[in-house]
Amino acid sequence: MSRPSLNDAKTAGNGNPAVAVAPRAPLNVARRPDPVTEPPVVRWILIGIALLFLALFLVVPLVAVFYQALNKGLGFYLESLADPDALSAIKLTVITAAIAVPLNLVFGLAASWCIAKFEFRGKALLTTLIDLPFSVSPVISGLIYVLMFGAQGWFGPWLIDHNVQIIFAVPGIVLATIFVTFPFVARELIPLMQAQGNDEEEAAHVLGASGWQIFRRVTLPNVKWGLLYGVILCNARAMGEFGAVSVVSGHIRGQTDTMPLHVEILYNEYNFSAAFAVASVLALLALVTLGLKLLAERHMSAELSAARDVPAYAGPVTASAAASATHAINASQHPLKQGEL
Repeated sequence: MSRPSLNDAKTAGNGNPAVAVAPRAPLNVARRPDPVTEPPVVRWILIGIALLFLALFLVVPLVAVFYQALNKGLGFYLESLADPDALSAIKLTVITAAIAVPLNLVFGLAASWCIAKFEFRGKALLTTLIDLPFSVSPVISGLIYVLMFGAQGWFGPWLIDHNVQIIFAVPGIVLATIFVTFPFVARELIPLMQAQGNDEEEAAHVLGASGWQIFRRVTLPNVKWGLLYGVILCNARAMGEFGAVSVVSGHIRGQTDTMPLHVEILYNEYNFSAAFAVASVLALLALVTLGLKLLAERHMSAELSAARDVPAYAGPVTASAAASATHAINASQHPLKQGEL
C-alpha cells in the first residue's frame, strides 16, 4: 500500500482543505541555551546579593527601631507616646496630612485628566511644572516660603499688618507639605489614563452623557486603583516630610513640631528610647503603606495590562458574528448603556 502524497494531504474527502500538521523536530538536535537567561549560579548569586542588601539596609534598621523603642519596656514605650509634646506632634502630623492629601487628590485628578484626555497649549509646560518638586530640594522649597511669607519676605509686612502668620505656624507647614507632595497623585494617574485612551469617554458622550457623568461613571472607576496608589504615596510623604517642614516650622515644641521633628528633638536631647518610640509609629505607618501600596500596585498593573491588551487576529469575521458581538458588548460590558442617563 502506497503512502499518501502531499497533494492528498492538502485535500480530504469532499475537497475541503485539511489542517496541515507541522513536522516534528529531530530528536537528536541539541537544545541550545536561552540567550536571555543567566546560568543558575549567576542567578543565585544576584538573588543573594539583593537579599543581603535588603537585610543590611532595610530589615536590620527596622528591627533596630523597634528594639530601641521597647528597650525600657512596654510601659515606658506607652508613656513616651502619651507625652503631651508627642501627642501634639502626632496631632499636627495627622492634621497636615488631612489637609494636604485631599487637595493634592483634587489637583492630581484635574491635572491628569487635562493632560491625558485633551490637547491644549501649555500642556508640556504643565507636565514640567508637575515634576518641579522632584527636582527641587525640600529645604530649598521651605526657604522659598520663608522668603515669601516671612517677616522680611515679600508679603511679610502685609501679613504682619493684618495679623496673619504663615511661617512658624500651621499654615506654613501645610503649604510646604502640599508643595513637596502634589506630584504623586498626578504622576500615577497620567500614564494610566493615557494607556486607557478616550474610547469609552467618546462612547459615553455619543450616548448623551454630560461631562460630569463621563468623569464620575467612566473615567473615575477606571482609575480608582491608580488614584489609591497615588494617595497612599502622597500620605506617606506628607507624614514623613522633614526638610521643608523643618525650615518653616520654627521647631516650637508642642506647637509646630511634627513627628519627624519631634524625633529629632528627642534624639538631640539623648532621650533615645522616647525618640525611637515616636519613630516606631512612623515605621508602622511605613509598613502599612507598603502593604496598601502592593495591593494598589497589583490592581493598577492589571488595569494597565487590560488597557494595553489587543486581541490577536482570529481569521475572517462574518457580518452576523460582528453584529452579535457588538450587541453583546453594548448590552453587558459598557458602563453607560442606553436609558441609564
